[in-house]
Amino acid sequence: MPRQSSDRPLNIVMVSSEAVPFAKTGGLADVVGALSVEFAKLGHHVYLIIPRYPFLHLEDYASEEYARFPVPTPMGPIETVVECVTYPKMSAHLTILAIRCDRFFKREGLYGESGEDYPDNLERFSYFCRAVMELLLVVHRRSAYKKAVLHLHDWQAALCAVYLRTLYAAYPELAGVRSVLTLHNIGYQGIFPGSEYWKAGLPSALFSMSSLEYYGSINLLKGGIVYAHFLTTVSPTYSREIQSSQFGFGLEGVLSERKMFLRGIVNGIDPEVWNPATDPFLASHYSLSALKGKKQCKSHLQREVALEESDSLLIGVIARLTSQKGLDLLVEIVPELMESDVQLVVLGTGDPSYVDHFRALAKKYPRRVAFRDAFDESLAHRIEAGADMLLMPSRYEPCGLSQLYSLRYGTVPLVRKTGGLADTVITYTPRTIKEKCATGFMFTEPTADSLLCALMVAMAVYQKRRVWLTIMKTGMKLDHSWRRSANAYVDLFREVLEELGDK
Repeated sequence: MPRQSSDRPLNIVMVSSEAVPFAKTGGLADVVGALSVEFAKLGHHVYLIIPRYPFLHLEDYASEEYARFPVPTPMGPIETVVECVTYPKMSAHLTILAIRCDRFFKREGLYGESGEDYPDNLERFSYFCRAVMELLLVVHRRSAYKKAVLHLHDWQAALCAVYLRTLYAAYPELAGVRSVLTLHNIGYQGIFPGSEYWKAGLPSALFSMSSLEYYGSINLLKGGIVYAHFLTTVSPTYSREIQSSQFGFGLEGVLSERKMFLRGIVNGIDPEVWNPATDPFLASHYSLSALKGKKQCKSHLQREVALEESDSLLIGVIARLTSQKGLDLLVEIVPELMESDVQLVVLGTGDPSYVDHFRALAKKYPRRVAFRDAFDESLAHRIEAGADMLLMPSRYEPCGLSQLYSLRYGTVPLVRKTGGLADTVITYTPRTIKEKCATGFMFTEPTADSLLCALMVAMAVYQKRRVWLTIMKTGMKLDHSWRRSANAYVDLFREVLEELGDK
């Protein structure tokens, strides 16, 4: 049968400051890299645009010049080279374009070094977004597309939405381009002194409360929220939460004004990378139909981190050590937990005060508490496989990925009811266990007492092995692959292109 018009391949331009496997500081890179590949697998024409960092030239990658042009900036035109990057197993439908400007991107870090942001980040990412717009003109001339979606990610790419509807509004080549801005974490907004507004190269009239001005400063994410044709977040619950003062970080008002153009789409995971049946980091493999290897993974993990080998409930924590993750709640209740038959293994880096707390707990409770101050991908996989439970007591969590990994690995998540955690975990109750839909445990209030109560319930259920096994298997059956998320984005893109018009 001929392809229906509604099923025609889309032109999708992904714009991000980072993407795996090229550059990464956090989950943003995972999402952008995975979505780009998944869109291409679905048959869409995908362009991924990123800065050309010096560490991008690795042995497995090759690049060649794609285009060369001057980028207009308030400091004068900047000669720019765009490289087309290739690497093994890359889809034919995916074109990766790296914008090269050594003045801004030939540095050790992406956004800063030694815990300090680069002082010229406003110039760097204003230039990057302006270069993206100039590159779009080149791409249009070569592909002659009529419609395209400009999928922007976080504050570093947000100015593209502003430029599209202001400086580049009169370009006929871009008349069929619509922007979608994804808010991965509203806590990071790209705020700079108002005195530096001129560096964005925008008309002075846009430095107003209805546009980019924010309490006397310039807020790049706010500009993107105001000017993007549509907005998404990484979970439905988070899309509602950020419209409140508790989670909106000062942008709840502008987000509420645009709520009709705001949608939450849950992130996904790569089922090939996160697969307990084939995971190369595991000592033993297992699957939904053959779970024996999971017990062996637990024993191996206990030996690796010097915990006592036992059937104790082994709780894993894999997180950045920040206040957002609610780890102060865990620190507070560890002494009470140690009165029960429980073990704890924590993996993460971050706030030195949390590092000190967990080191002290590991010293006080040897063979019961283990702590690794590191970012260790292989150990993260072994914790996901070897732990009985994964704990995520986050104060807020736009989506979260660790709980999705744990469901896949039969490791029961215990989470706080917030953001994507609320959307991806079905809490244990007599009713949900009877209906065989429970996948984990949940608590509501961000307090130590609330967390402890939830853990006490989980510990009691752990003793009921058949019930615990039912919860494990229910989670392992779920589909949290990127394919599902990508299809939801594609449906939205079609709506934006076909219905939004010039709004």
